Amino acid sequence: MFKFWGSNEQQAQPRPQDVTSQSWYPPSVVSPDFSRPSTASVSSYGSFNLQRPTEQPQSPSHVAPAEAAGIIALLKDKSVDELRKLLADKDAYNQFLLSIDQVKIQNNIRDELSKETLQIAKDNLDKEPRIMELRNQCKIIRTTELAAAQEKLLDLERQKEQLLKLYSPASLLQRLQEAMNKTEEESEELHRQLLDRETDVGAFVQKYKKLRTTYHRRALIHLAAKTSSVDTGKA
Repeated sequence: MFKFWGSNEQQAQPRPQDVTSQSWYPPSVVSPDFSRPSTASVSSYGSFNLQRPTEQPQSPSHVAPAEAAGIIALLKDKSVDELRKLLADKDAYNQFLLSIDQVKIQNNIRDELSKETLQIAKDNLDKEPRIMELRNQCKIIRTTELAAAQEKLLDLERQKEQLLKLYSPASLLQRLQEAMNKTEEESEELHRQLLDRETDVGAFVQKYKKLRTTYHRRALIHLAAKTSSVDTGKA
């Protein structure tokens, strides 16, 4: 996998398939693609290139350029043996991974989120008895107080309908007409009493004048209200 030069004698290197067969890492981790040769140089052994294995290349992971540059800066000063150990030793790889600042930040964020989630869950569990109590109170209100309130509301609705019907324009005109008819009947009755000599002329004139005044006032109001309602209907 590694090719060295800088000395007269070439050192024997393991084949790519030997390293990959003994490694637990995926091919994209075992054989990363370093596009810049200068980032993987070692001073004690000269320069070396990391070549891709003959396997099918994997899809590259999306890593920010700044993060990739930081990781490469951590790797470029390591010796060949240290790089081999990272590829072959799971514990060494994990230890190196956990030492990266970006990984530390992500782990800290994950731990904080976990703590916050656990605290929220604990708070919710602490509130559960109060929630059950309020739920029972709501059930009692629905079965008792709410039923009584609904019955009272229906009664008020009936009273409202009756009042609206009683004081509607048509109802007022009808009541006014009935009052006019009653006054007319009283006038006729008073006139009959005069003819039958059941009352004298002085008492008749006083009462009859009052009845006719009331009748004509109601008649004028009835006519004005009826005319107004007809004009409103046309509009």
